[in-house]
Amino acid sequence: MSRKVSIERITKETQIKLSLTIDGKGEAKICTSVPFLDHMLNLFARHGLFDLEVEAKGDIDIDFHHTVEDIGIVLGDAFKKALGDKMGIRRYGQASVPMDETLASVAVDLSGRPYLVYNVRLPKVKIGEFDVELVREFFQALVNNCGANLHVNVMYGENVHHIVEACFKAAARALDQATQVDARIKGVMSTKGKL
Repeated sequence: MSRKVSIERITKETQIKLSLTIDGKGEAKICTSVPFLDHMLNLFARHGLFDLEVEAKGDIDIDFHHTVEDIGIVLGDAFKKALGDKMGIRRYGQASVPMDETLASVAVDLSGRPYLVYNVRLPKVKIGEFDVELVREFFQALVNNCGANLHVNVMYGENVHHIVEACFKAAARALDQATQVDARIKGVMSTKGKL
């Protein structure tokens, strides 16, 4: 079963090419013109053991919003397409990741019903030129287009970079767990027979 996909999305605001291999080795080739997002996507690929390539151009002269959100859209769509009918996948995943003084926990259900719970208290600041409020926009776009129920909770933390990084690592690890195929599962992990 090939669980890989390549997607291209072109709008008046962004041009994005993305390739995702779910059963990868954690290799990434990321160029979004948003350095902090590049860093987050690189560690997302590494910690989820996904092979991920992203090439994005956007109207970053205005701000990073469209680029960050649209990459979330395309990544969510890539997961949805790569998983296909979701036969045999575990469906649920959960991971807690410490990052120095921070502890973040992410739980995911690949149910087909998008919903984001985002309990992450961040001041309205920038990491470099990156507005940290865009982290929520990224995850919202991802869940809407993947059809995932994602709960992101930060129990504690002080350093904003550590908080965001722990969230991305935990999300990657939870998605890795949820997308794994389990030979014991016949059909889909649902009493309805469909996800």
